[in-house]
Amino acid sequence: MMTKRTFQPRSIHHLALCAILALFGAILLARAGIAAPAAHDSPRAYCAHIGTDDTLRTPPSSLAPAIRRLFNIRGHYAPKAAYYRCAEGAVKVCFVGANLPCGKANTSKNQPAVARWCETHPDTESIPLYVTGHDSLYSWHCIGSKAATGASHGTLDPRGFFEEYWKTVK
Repeated sequence: MMTKRTFQPRSIHHLALCAILALFGAILLARAGIAAPAAHDSPRAYCAHIGTDDTLRTPPSSLAPAIRRLFNIRGHYAPKAAYYRCAEGAVKVCFVGANLPCGKANTSKNQPAVARWCETHPDTESIPLYVTGHDSLYSWHCIGSKAATGASHGTLDPRGFFEEYWKTVK
């Protein structure tokens, strides 16, 4: 025999909380939609309109030929292993590699993981990237049990990205 389920009202506090969370979620989705290009916009049109936006986006297939050309790679996977962003109205692309961070560089000179490494590995001349992070601007070493920065790994663009990893689509 099947029993009929009846609606069990929840507390007014629970309903109010659900309503607030739903409203907050709707606001976040609406704000996210402002930065995202419309499905019919090309990256060039979007970037020309928006100017500068540091959001890393998965490139559409229309950018695949440019990615292949700029990074001298072959194969259908080119756009799947890349990002694009808008910089002063231009489309910039980055092809992800093992040691090629497409995100903004970590410019911090105080990294807890590196400090812990030096405490247990004093006088280390070069700290592995899995400790420092592939996005660190600096090389790191230990002076005694203290972490110290060395030379920078590259040049940053005005937005904080490694210049050499980002190429402009023309």
